[in-house]
Amino acid sequence: MTTPQLIDSHCHIVFRNFDDDLDEVASRWREAGVTSLLHACVEPAEIPAIRALADRFPELRYSVGVHPLDTKHWQGETKDVLRRAALADQRVVAIGELGLDLFRDSNLEQQLNVLRPQLDLALELDLPVIIHCRDAATPMLAELRQRHQQGQSLKGVMHCWGGTVEEMESFLELGLYISFSGTVTFPKAQATHDCARQVPEDRFLVETDCPFLAPVPRRGKRNEPAYVEAVAVRVAELRGEPMASIARSSTANARRLFALP
Repeated sequence: MTTPQLIDSHCHIVFRNFDDDLDEVASRWREAGVTSLLHACVEPAEIPAIRALADRFPELRYSVGVHPLDTKHWQGETKDVLRRAALADQRVVAIGELGLDLFRDSNLEQQLNVLRPQLDLALELDLPVIIHCRDAATPMLAELRQRHQQGQSLKGVMHCWGGTVEEMESFLELGLYISFSGTVTFPKAQATHDCARQVPEDRFLVETDCPFLAPVPRRGKRNEPAYVEAVAVRVAELRGEPMASIARSSTANARRLFALP
């Protein structure tokens, strides 16, 4: 029986805790059927190292952006730095990870001042966005709806989704995809389970967000791209569908959204 093809639509293997065994990590993701990875960027200083990883692993594509908890890295020239990086390498397939995080920080205005130029850049370059949104669905929806009304329809994904079904439906109405991470395997993540059951078949992705959020039964350990299989298995259980069907849908959705080969 062949292993279903999977795409880890959000990972961070540039982190130092992969330095010693990255070739073994790559062997494991290939063994698990992971045919593509999308490496998210949290701030511009990471870009050269992520580009080097794309040189090393041909199945890797990546984003460029500034995370909402990294607003200190936003300078006057940062938008130009991101634009140049995106235009210089066709393996850049998204802007992000960008967004709002009011769980760990309360500087909403500062976060919006970093979010808005990145959304503008995504529209300018016609690239999807990877949206980090934690305890911030209301201001995020307000920003996206205002743009939508002005004819600025953004494509993208709500990464590592952990909100309510009602919030999810609002993001879906704006044309966004919903991505599930290891949190969907956590027994008490009821809202995430409900979203996984109800998300349309053509609008969800699976991801690891590694090295964070390792799925059950590896919770608390370092996460890695091979473990996206456990995420897909749990989504399949919640939806009452075969794992192969979840792999097929999530892979097709990721390819469509990020224009992956």
